[in-house]
Amino acid sequence: MTNAWKQWDFSGAGLQSLNLELTKRLRKPAVAYGLWIGFALGLHAFYLHERRRGLTYLAASLTLVVLALLAPWPAPAGFGALYLALAVADLATLERRLTTYNKTLRLDLSLRKGTTPPTGFRGRYTDQDVDIRDYVAVKERERAGHATETPPLDSNGRPQSKSFQEQEAALRAYTERRKSLKNPRS
Repeated sequence: MTNAWKQWDFSGAGLQSLNLELTKRLRKPAVAYGLWIGFALGLHAFYLHERRRGLTYLAASLTLVVLALLAPWPAPAGFGALYLALAVADLATLERRLTTYNKTLRLDLSLRKGTTPPTGFRGRYTDQDVDIRDYVAVKERERAGHATETPPLDSNGRPQSKSFQEQEAALRAYTERRKSLKNPRS
């Protein structure tokens, strides 16, 4: 399927317009990791809208350049090693920060002002007359969406189980029925 649908304008407050906006604004992991390669410029931080972190990377890079030009050799090497260690630690937290950014974006877009529920929406449906136990009992009697026969009940109101002989007879009848279906007599 082509991505032509991303160009359409579904103006309004529907789910389609929300998904289109999310598609445009979500941050992609491949891009974030690709930009991390230029960590000295803080590109990955700016991509995630972490301005303070991005500016810190830029300031640290400038400091390293100034130290390399003006200070004796061990100082820039030590600062560079520390800077590289911090960059690797930043790489370890990049996935978490990316996920947090995308979750926050989804939440902000979903709960922004002006979004209203569909016309006629009355909230969560609850039936005041039916107890949940009745509903569960009906659903437990169903199998794959089809109603099954209600088993006979004993004197306590619990389902009565078949005796061993009744179960064996039912299995024999089932097996015979299956054999007759597989090998119909001419």
